[in-house]
Amino acid sequence: MVDPEKAWALVCEWTESESLRGHMWAVGAAMAAYARQFGEEEALWRTVGLLHDFDYERYPEIGPEGHPLVGVRHLTETGWPDEITHAILAHAAPVTGVEPCNRMEETLVAVDELTGLITAVALVRPSKNIGDVTVRSVKKKWKDRRFAAGVNREEIAEAADALHIPLDQHIGSVLAAMQDEAEALGLAGEGGDA
Repeated sequence: MVDPEKAWALVCEWTESESLRGHMWAVGAAMAAYARQFGEEEALWRTVGLLHDFDYERYPEIGPEGHPLVGVRHLTETGWPDEITHAILAHAAPVTGVEPCNRMEETLVAVDELTGLITAVALVRPSKNIGDVTVRSVKKKWKDRRFAAGVNREEIAEAADALHIPLDQHIGSVLAAMQDEAEALGLAGEGGDA
């Protein structure tokens, strides 16, 4: 069962927060873009991106009785494939002990935190439009450790390195994927249909 529509329905069932839903949509968009770039299965990669934090609102404590282990148990019990559950476990390796072991899992780690930083950059712009965000503007905020202080910049840089993609190129790829889905992300600007 690799179905982005079913994955999104599960996200919406488990998550009320629009910002958290937006984060999962952004990660799904970035994963789909990288799948196309790498010649991989787009539906699988998008599904992994959509589902990676679906349990976080209900189980925010990260650990055995929280995110992502509770969510992975639910996915396993309801028949989602091992490649999806393994990827979700691998995006939280310090907690789960499951290290990313393939390109899809490494990509999930590389895009997860970065989508949050890019969203924050878009939201502080007067237009609130991700179309106005550039790699340069993201890099400027990257250097300001007080901005989006919870974003693990080292993890992003290490994960991009693991993919053998220069950081600026990685930021550009994720930004472009998010810009392509600006309306779905609620980042089309003040006058948009968001």
